[in-house]
Amino acid sequence: MQHLVDAQGLSKQVMIDSAGTIGYHTGHPADERMQSAARRRGFSLQSRSRKITPADLETFDLVIAMDRENLADIRSMHSSPKSTIKLLSEFLGDTWPDDVPDPYYGEAEGFDYVLDMIEAACPNILEMLLRHGNAQDGPRFE
Repeated sequence: MQHLVDAQGLSKQVMIDSAGTIGYHTGHPADERMQSAARRRGFSLQSRSRKITPADLETFDLVIAMDRENLADIRSMHSSPKSTIKLLSEFLGDTWPDDVPDPYYGEAEGFDYVLDMIEAACPNILEMLLRHGNAQDGPRFE
C-alpha cells in the first residue's frame, strides 16, 4: 500500500501503518519469506511488528483485517470506534477467498499469494480512502 501511495505522490495525504491482533512478534521485522517475496516485486518492508490498540480505532479512518477472526478481535476492542473496519476481501472480486490465508506455517509460495491479494486490493482501498477520507488531514489507513 505504501508503494502505491508513494508512486501516486500521496504520501503526505495518506498515512499508513501496520499492526497485528497478537503481540507475539512485537518489534520484529516481517518474516524473511515475506520480505523476500516483497523484494522480488520491488517492495521494501520497513515496518516493525506491533499490536493494534484501541487508540488506533480512534486515530485511523480505515482499519483492514486480513481474516474474519482478526476482524472479530478488532471489533471487540472498541464499542464505538471512529474507524471503519473492513476485511481485505471487501476490496477484492468474488474469485478471491474471504480470508487471507496465513502463510506462516506453509511454503514460500503462500507469501506470494498473500501479496497477490494485497496488490489486487490496494488500488480499490486507495480509491475508497481518497473518496471518503478526511479532506483536511488526508485519510489514515492501518
